[in-house]
Amino acid sequence: MSDVEVFFLLLIFGAFVIWLGIGLPKSKNTKKSGKVVRFPPLDTGPSKARPAAKSNLHGYAPIAIPECRTIHGRCRVIDGDTIVIGRTHIRLAGIDAPELDQPYGQKSKWAMVALCKGREIRAELTGDQSYNRLVATCFLEDGRDIGAELIKQGLALDGGHFSQGKYRHLEPKGIRWKLQHAYRRKQVAARKRSN
Repeated sequence: MSDVEVFFLLLIFGAFVIWLGIGLPKSKNTKKSGKVVRFPPLDTGPSKARPAAKSNLHGYAPIAIPECRTIHGRCRVIDGDTIVIGRTHIRLAGIDAPELDQPYGQKSKWAMVALCKGREIRAELTGDQSYNRLVATCFLEDGRDIGAELIKQGLALDGGHFSQGKYRHLEPKGIRWKLQHAYRRKQVAARKRSN
C-alpha cells in the first residue's frame, strides 16, 4: 500500500470519527467532570429533587422525584391520562384512558381539558414512574379526583392491577365492554383495509 493510499484511508477514518462525534446528542446538563446529568429539571418550587433509585424497565433514565411529593400548578393536557405541570409529565394513577388514535381517545383528552382548563391542579406523587412520567393522583382545586371524574364520564377505565380496584365502582355499567369492543372493531377494520 502506498503512502497516498494510507493517507486517504486515515483521512476517511478521521472523517468518520468526526461524523460520529457530531452526530451523537449531547446533554446540556454536564458537570465540569464531563459526566452527563440524566435527570431533567423539575418546576417543583423551592424543594430539592432527588433521583429515583433505578432505571425503569422501558429503558428510560430515571427522573427526579421531588422530596415534597406534591406538585401544584396549572396543567397542559397531553391525552386522557397524561398532563404536564411546569415541565413535569404526570401519568394519572390508577386509570386507563384510550390512546389518542384509539376510539374515544380524542373525546377522553378533551374531557380532561374541560376538567382542568384554567384550574390549579394538585398532583400527589406515588413515587412510581411510567414511560418517563411521574405517576400521581391528581386533584382539582375543589378536591375532586381527576381520574375519578373521567371514569364517571365513561372515558377511562379503572387501572385494575395498578389501582387495586380503587375506581372500579365508578365505572358506568357496560363501559368496559363498550370501550374494548370499539377498540376491537377499529383493529378489525384496519386489518381489512390492509388486505
